[in-house]
Amino acid sequence: MPGSNPLQPESPKLLDQVRRLIRAHHLSRRTEKSYLGWIRRFILFHGKRHPKEMAEAEINTFLTHLANERRVSRSTQTQALCALIFLYKKVLDQPIGELEGLIRAKAKRKLPVVLSRKEIQLLFRHIPEEHLLFFRLLYGTGMRLLEGLRLRVKDIDFAYQQIVVRDGKGFKDRITMLPEAIVPDLRDQLQRARALHQKDLAAGHGRVHLPYALAKKYPNAPREWCWQYAFPSASLSTDPRSGRIGRHYVHERTMQRAFKNALRRSAIPKKASCHTLRHSFATHLLQSGYDIRTVQELLGHKNVKTTMIYTHVLNRGGQGVRSPLDSL
Repeated sequence: MPGSNPLQPESPKLLDQVRRLIRAHHLSRRTEKSYLGWIRRFILFHGKRHPKEMAEAEINTFLTHLANERRVSRSTQTQALCALIFLYKKVLDQPIGELEGLIRAKAKRKLPVVLSRKEIQLLFRHIPEEHLLFFRLLYGTGMRLLEGLRLRVKDIDFAYQQIVVRDGKGFKDRITMLPEAIVPDLRDQLQRARALHQKDLAAGHGRVHLPYALAKKYPNAPREWCWQYAFPSASLSTDPRSGRIGRHYVHERTMQRAFKNALRRSAIPKKASCHTLRHSFATHLLQSGYDIRTVQELLGHKNVKTTMIYTHVLNRGGQGVRSPLDSL
């Protein structure tokens, strides 16, 4: 077309190439969406110049702008940097050198919000029956929201009373306990999920997304019961990558909404979220006298220093100190 720029930065060719390589590296859909978003922002920030025309100086300017003007957190700035490193190293074959003078966003250390046992009980009384089992599972195992939603039937071991958490943060697997208190309800949930799966199979569907290249290696696996999600969505959906119709897990926003509504109705004056159940799980284990290394393994923390933050929110205080005011 007249006047068109072959190096137009937002041309489908560039973004499609980024998208294709992200999928080739088996990165998640969330990572794909995040990386594409940061690459677009980077290009627009520099007046729609093509990334090939830019280098370390422009990257530095953009990241510094995020820290100084946008006031983003350090983790957000790091996410943007990772997206640009992927673009230049994997897509453009133009590795990034030293980013001299880069201003990093300040790292804020925040104590996690923790609910007491009584607050957990109060919260659970206000959660709808159809979602209660899931939130009891999160609190009883220490799983993250998406780890619970992505839980598959094969990773629930009733015999050994354990759950295998696949591809957690950092693509690591770990084992956590299966609380005895939820075993009957979880068995009922799996029966409902299986009936739904049988219905899907009869309708010519019943496929579920498999990680990596397992669907190619085992063509029948996507329809097998053991690979299905323990908490399937109420409706069928189309996989945006493969285009196949299947049943995904319950959408995370559904659970986040249910949690927020229950928190509001319970009138608990804390800024809590679904992740607060994980923080509460860790803190309550430490309160019960469990070793911090055990808690570290259950949470899947790489470094015990990450787990140690929960010692600062224990009711008895970090050193078991009693205020002098209480002695008056």
